[in-house]
Order: sequence, then C-alpha cells, then structure tokens
Amino acid sequence: MDYGRRHLRFGWWSLLVFTALGLVLEGLHGFKVGAYLNVSNESRRLMWTLAHAHGTLLSLVNVIFGLSLRIVPELRAGNQRFISACLIGASILLPGGFFLGGVVLYGGDPGIGSFVIPVGATLLLMAIFLIARTTAAIGPGEGTGRSGPARSKRDAQRGA
Repeated sequence: MDYGRRHLRFGWWSLLVFTALGLVLEGLHGFKVGAYLNVSNESRRLMWTLAHAHGTLLSLVNVIFGLSLRIVPELRAGNQRFISACLIGASILLPGGFFLGGVVLYGGDPGIGSFVIPVGATLLLMAIFLIARTTAAIGPGEGTGRSGPARSKRDAQRGA
C-alpha cells in the first residue's frame, strides 16, 4: 500500500471537512444562534471549537506525514503500517470525541463522546514517538532519497 498517497488524500479531505466545520461555527456565531452562543452552552462551544482546531491540525499532520514518506525513505521501513493506523485513528477519534462531546451536554459537562478523546490522544502520541524515533536513527547525509551524500555537478566532473 502507498501510505504516502493515503495520508495525502486523507489529510486534504479531512482538512476540507474541518475547515467547513469552522465555517459552520462562524456562521452559528454570526447569526447569534442560541444553541451555540448561550451561556448555558459554553461547553458545547468549547468542545466544537476544539473539534475544529484538532481536526484541522491533524489534517495538516497527515499531509506532512504523507510528504515525509516520500522524502525520507527510512520512514517507509518498519512500523509504517502501525504509524499510519495510529495517525488516522487519532485524526478521527480526537476531533470526533470533541464534537460528539458537545452534541449532548449533561449539566454543562461534555457528553459521552468525550470518552474517546484519551484513546485518540494516546494513538497520536504513539505515532509521533515512532516517527521521532525513526528520524533520530537517520545518520548524516541520509534521508535525502539518494544513495549517498549529495555531490555537485562540479565535483562529479572533477571526479571527486
């Protein structure tokens, strides 16, 4: 499977979704919708804002990971499948938990959907740790997609 393409596609589509969610939230604010702006719904406003922010950020993380897989070949080895599953899971569970937590409120407390937020956060931390560990193992001159250190045309012509 081409995980780079998968994350680019997932990242851009989810960026569209979460940017549209941001526009809807702006519309609710602009039209002074009470279900969104009333003081009694402050938790809903916070949860939906967090859903928008986390979803947008994680969309960009997916795009960056997809591009990184193309640029840094060392990321393609080892835990690529697990990292991919963790990133996509986190990208669904974190903003989804925030959004669902704001749908139904219980006396100002978020709804039951907020229980998946820690699971999504754990998946995100695992993915970031594995990516960081893999990139830390890359030595100098590696990670460029070339078989060796970069040489200029002048060095190649001189035979250096």
